[in-house]
Amino acid sequence: MTLPRFYPVLDTAALSACGLAPLDAARSVLEAGVRILQLRHKAPYTRDDLDTAEQIARACENAGALFVVNDRADIARLAGAALHLGQDDLPPRSARAVVGPRAPVGFSTHNEQQLRAAAEEPVDYVALGPIFGTVSKDKPDPRVGTAELRRLRPLTVLPLAAIGGITRENAAEVLAAGADSVAVIGDLLRDVSTQSELRARAREWLQLTNN
Repeated sequence: MTLPRFYPVLDTAALSACGLAPLDAARSVLEAGVRILQLRHKAPYTRDDLDTAEQIARACENAGALFVVNDRADIARLAGAALHLGQDDLPPRSARAVVGPRAPVGFSTHNEQQLRAAAEEPVDYVALGPIFGTVSKDKPDPRVGTAELRRLRPLTVLPLAAIGGITRENAAEVLAAGADSVAVIGDLLRDVSTQSELRARAREWLQLTNN
């Protein structure tokens, strides 16, 4: 698969802090022109949360964008979405039994050992990070940094999304170090409180990364 260079991640807790609903936020970034979108929901899923995921899936399909569900293979299967797994989630081989052989699956890695191990898993792309400091995790892994990203990049032939503390100020450095894509959580919502502001921020990111 080919990863778009800008990979927005909509974290539901961060959206709530900004006063934005996940579906409204998804529609805003899709209107900006994004071609991939991840829903990151760390709380337990309620029936309403599942309904929201399914609505976002339809919006992504209508926009020609890939919809990715974070962590939850069952929700990805129900929504007909791609899946992104962390190191503490279902192993990719087990998740394949849930989502099937055709759904795109991504896998987070944080160091050389995990990146090498990912090559043996049935995944379509890998994420590596945190590249810089991040506030989106309670207990983040050690920083990777762009020098280590450049060293590790040749270890996998899979598309690689860099994540963790990536901003408009440092994204070019990350892409130059070998990342195919930059996954963005915090900087997507920095100083954003309306749908129009989020749409404008997504367009800024698209222009910056030349999607």
